[in-house]
Amino acid sequence: MRKFGLIGHPLSHSFSKKYFTEKFEKEGIEGCTYGLYDIPNAQELEDILEENPEIEGINVTIPHKEDVIALMDDLDETCEEIGAVNCIHIKDGVRTGYNTDYIGFKNSLIPWLGAVKTKALVLGTGGASKAIKQALYDLEIEFLNVSRSEDEDQITYEDLAADPEIMNTHKLIINTTPLGMYPNVEGIPAIPVEQFTPGHFVYDLVYNPSETTLMKACLDAGGKAKNGHEMLILQAEASWDIWNS
Repeated sequence: MRKFGLIGHPLSHSFSKKYFTEKFEKEGIEGCTYGLYDIPNAQELEDILEENPEIEGINVTIPHKEDVIALMDDLDETCEEIGAVNCIHIKDGVRTGYNTDYIGFKNSLIPWLGAVKTKALVLGTGGASKAIKQALYDLEIEFLNVSRSEDEDQITYEDLAADPEIMNTHKLIINTTPLGMYPNVEGIPAIPVEQFTPGHFVYDLVYNPSETTLMKACLDAGGKAKNGHEMLILQAEASWDIWNS
């Protein structure tokens, strides 16, 4: 039996187990299982692998994408640049970290944005944001990082509210935070949504619900919005390719 799974905390919102279970059934892939391992501390991955030595692949979600790096034997080159791992391949006892968030986001953004040229705002500073920023960098899309705290590499939500010109020139808004995710569906990043225009795009990495409060605010202003479902599918398929390489 080939084993795969997902680590993170909490995992009540996870789509991965359902996706891979259905994939195995639809595609007639036999002898494979996909489990959920809800662990508050990334270090507990050691226990999981010791108890399940047949595990070949692990997906990693919030909040462990950065902490698991210390548990890897090797890192894919792109993943090393990003500084976050969301996919682990285990072969002959060697753990190699990859980042398929990068692949999923990049390959879903390009056709959606089309020929539109604009700057971006990346909301949040967690592991997911690192993959998004690397993809934007590689696509030559200028961006600002927005967080609750000020830093030389980011601005605050207060800065954003105080200067309307930022939203005016950065029309692609990417939410990498869990705000708005089920069950706290009313959650929304503290951006000035009253500044949304028909020219704005919101890409929310949250996929449950399918339309977040942030997405609705942009759509109500005549703009465009996209959730993270396609990105999830693309990153899941990229993980499967890695595990079978």
